[in-house]
Amino acid sequence: MTTNDDPRPAEGSAALWIGAVPSLDPAGREVLLGLGPDAGDPGTRLVRRLLDRGHEGEEGMFHLLPEDLSARYERAPGLLAVTLLARRDALAHVLLAAPEEERALSDALPADPLDDNRVILLRRELATAFTPAEQDGEPRPVLLIDHAGGPEAGPGELTALFEAGEAGIAVICVEPSPDAG
Repeated sequence: MTTNDDPRPAEGSAALWIGAVPSLDPAGREVLLGLGPDAGDPGTRLVRRLLDRGHEGEEGMFHLLPEDLSARYERAPGLLAVTLLARRDALAHVLLAAPEEERALSDALPADPLDDNRVILLRRELATAFTPAEQDGEPRPVLLIDHAGGPEAGPGELTALFEAGEAGIAVICVEPSPDAG
């Protein structure tokens, strides 16, 4: 996300951006994934359930255990994809007290092709040459912005919602790419 005085434009699609959250790191270039109010999507509904298992760090920032929710970057020429993944047992645990129709949501999701014990919750793609940075040899996390800003909410509006305490950011660990040596 960028502010009006940030000379670098945010790169983005409807729900995936490359940019900065000024209050966290004005000079940062992070991968930001918006989780809007689309409650009908099974993957979005399950991500929200898993977010309840987050641990609060800085005010408004939550950290999730990689065993509960993780992300994977995939690069192709001119394309960056982000996939959110959850273990089946973590979903089963979080859905124990859910209504029956919600408990069936995970059955509708595709299996992770690299691990049958996980499901793909969401996958977003962005046309960009940006390569996510690494820190200490590990991929930088995805910042998941949970908001109610509407389907048209862009980086500027989401920044304002976060600053006003009307959106939260979850730090999602990124697993190493399967093609990384």
